[in-house]
Amino acid sequence: MRSTARRVLVRAQVLTLGLLVLAGCAGGPQGVLTPLRVDPAAFGASRIDMLVATTRQAVDDPAFLYGGERGPNLSLLDMEISIPPDANRKIGEVQWPKRLPPNPARDFTTLLANPMSAHQSRTWLNENLTPSRNVLIFVHGFNNRFEDSVYRFAQIVHDSGADVTPILFTWPSRASVFGYNYDKESTNYSRDALETLFREVAKDPRVREVTVMAHSMGTWLAVESLRQMAIRDGRIAAKIHNVILASPDIDIDVFRQQWIQFGERKPHFTIFVSTDDKALAVSRILAGNSRLGAVNPAEEPYKSEFEKAGIDVVDLTGQGGSDYLNHSRFAESPEVVQLIGRRLINGQTVTDSHVGVGEAIGAVAIGATQAVGQTASAAISLPIAVVDPTTRRNLGDQFDAAVDSTAGTLEAARP
Repeated sequence: MRSTARRVLVRAQVLTLGLLVLAGCAGGPQGVLTPLRVDPAAFGASRIDMLVATTRQAVDDPAFLYGGERGPNLSLLDMEISIPPDANRKIGEVQWPKRLPPNPARDFTTLLANPMSAHQSRTWLNENLTPSRNVLIFVHGFNNRFEDSVYRFAQIVHDSGADVTPILFTWPSRASVFGYNYDKESTNYSRDALETLFREVAKDPRVREVTVMAHSMGTWLAVESLRQMAIRDGRIAAKIHNVILASPDIDIDVFRQQWIQFGERKPHFTIFVSTDDKALAVSRILAGNSRLGAVNPAEEPYKSEFEKAGIDVVDLTGQGGSDYLNHSRFAESPEVVQLIGRRLINGQTVTDSHVGVGEAIGAVAIGATQAVGQTASAAISLPIAVVDPTTRRNLGDQFDAAVDSTAGTLEAARP
């Protein structure tokens, strides 16, 4: 009986992972990182210059630069990415080339990929500080190739309009939905390196403040690195003012303990949650406990805990979008990514008395929220064309039904 249940569980997991593959596949060629020597301004394109720090193992192919295996040391690069003009793209989307070489007028294009030493990276940081002298460090999530993380972060920086110096930390992911355990261990492998990056950036005298933003499994890495810093140094570096966790794939009980270990002087935390996040639903089934990014902040005990901790929570449940997993709304929704750039990176909350309905994120209403003290369970009203089920593609509806059915099978098969 137990072996039968086990076989059902394994088959259901494989089915679920297969569905995630179908949902996450992107068309077009891979290996897009060979620099194209062009002036993006000639195509009406924008340029994003970022520092990339990675614990991945380098590969010989310049079109890929780094793979999914673990490198022995932290590597640093100066990378420049060209973003197509806004007239030729949708805010929140990465325009992958359909063929190579890319066309900067319509495709994301790599312009520069130069390795740097630690000394050169400090020089780069000082030369690229914006007038705000704020730094944004981004940590990507599960199932990401190196190029995925680079292009996604370039999109976030561009679309948010944030006045920041961008730094990407990318850890060894095998970019496979079957590699969940490997990826999780890779985040543990990378904790010391990310903690060092946090410390080095924060101690630079010209840097005014640092925002840490992480997504999915990358939130575990970011929070663990901050916890290590707090234990090692007695506190999280004072310049790390803001921490943004998007769809955090962290066990809720573990996060409670991490929060205590941060100590008394903590950064300001904002968490984006979705109770309909299908990726976190699968993670909960596999891990056996609730994930921080899938809790309902209007329910107890979470409501009181968030209020007491002073954590801002933005609930994106039911907001639709192009991601059938409902796992990347923070980056793909034009309204939300602009909220991140206009307010959260600058240390502002989403529900203070200076924000009226619709002001915070343009076309959406976030002022009239279920605000409880410092906690904002944001009832964001996206345009009806996005939310109305009649506008959704048939594939999205079929995928929803398949995942819901599979999740039920997994629950039934658990011993």
